[in-house]
Amino acid sequence: MNPYSKDFPISWEELHRNARALSWRLLEKGPWKGIIAITRGGLVPAAIICRELDIRLIDTICIVSYSSEGDEAKYQGELNVLKGVEGDGEGMLLIDDLVDTGRTAQKVREILPKAHFATIYAKPAGKPLVDTFVTEVSQDTWIRFPWDMEFTFSKPLADRE
Repeated sequence: MNPYSKDFPISWEELHRNARALSWRLLEKGPWKGIIAITRGGLVPAAIICRELDIRLIDTICIVSYSSEGDEAKYQGELNVLKGVEGDGEGMLLIDDLVDTGRTAQKVREILPKAHFATIYAKPAGKPLVDTFVTEVSQDTWIRFPWDMEFTFSKPLADRE
């Protein structure tokens, strides 16, 4: 059964604005040695935050948590760490696009307990695992990031019979 009953599309412009807002919050908490992006969702926010905070050191931790079911990846499967990082995360920013159920966040926290974990979006189940976030959304909302969407023609309402 699909746990997501609401749909929340995010534009590139909105994502950029929210990543900059997150950068403002993180600037006050620094300085930072570098950024660790959780792939794939954390890559774009990490790039924006790196620019805004003038951070040049960036690494990735690669974890697969969602599996495809039909046309959309909406179901969390087994966590699979494809690539880790060295150290305990001290002085590092850990960046992801969102924290949902908290399963991925919990795993990354175990690997990098001293990193400062920041996301743009946070849902109630995962929010306690994040140190800094910008926007809270309900647990039953599926966030559609701009890299998961494409522009298509939309028929005028009058032509939809």
